Amino acid sequence: MRSSQRSAQPGLVDKAYSAIRDQILRGQLRLGAVVSRRKVAESLGMSILPVSEALRRLETEGLIESRPQVGTRVRVPTEIDIRERFIIREALEGQSARLVAERATFQQRRELERMAQDLDALYNRRAGSDPDPEFVYVVHSYHLQLHMRIAEYSGCGALMALIDQNNLLVLNWMFDLVSDQPPLPPHFHRDLLAVVTGRSADAAEAAMRQHVQYGLEETVAAIGRLDIAPEGRWRMAKTVNQGEVTADVAE
Repeated sequence: MRSSQRSAQPGLVDKAYSAIRDQILRGQLRLGAVVSRRKVAESLGMSILPVSEALRRLETEGLIESRPQVGTRVRVPTEIDIRERFIIREALEGQSARLVAERATFQQRRELERMAQDLDALYNRRAGSDPDPEFVYVVHSYHLQLHMRIAEYSGCGALMALIDQNNLLVLNWMFDLVSDQPPLPPHFHRDLLAVVTGRSADAAEAAMRQHVQYGLEETVAAIGRLDIAPEGRWRMAKTVNQGEVTADVAE
């Protein structure tokens, strides 16, 4: 059999990957939500093969989990998982902040400060109104952009790649969608960047570490309260997404 027949077209895999990932980040597929390969394939007008490859990629990235003869669902982290992810994020982003304080140009520092002000404005607007799913998506997207820009301006490509490849900010986004976080201080990100864009590397790292740890205990508590079916009941689990009930089939 030719290799082109044994694997899905990369473009279809990318399309399925982006569609599933987008549903997770928009809160349409929440932690523990069952994912049916057949249903996803039907909705995208493609075969199960590219969907299966996309799900394998998402599983490698820690966003999806699968069990043979059971099914596939959005990964449910344990308390240890969450705390360890926060430790890794604190270490990597703390180092990013340290390097920004040491290396960033004047223009880069000003851009980060501007982005921090814009992000605070978005969070303050979100806190003052009913949470619109599309607006929440915009807020989280911009939050990810700011932190990735900090990593970029650290001047260390390998460090930026580690933050990106480990999905540290994406997982934080997912956790935030299911945790009832208290409103952020009005100048939460502006105050952070005022320190990070200063000239003290020690102060920048300390400020970022404190920033990353904000809300950790609320996140752990919120995910612990989730009513999610145990592994053995995945087949029977049903999830309601935008008014539709979808049962998993372990293809």
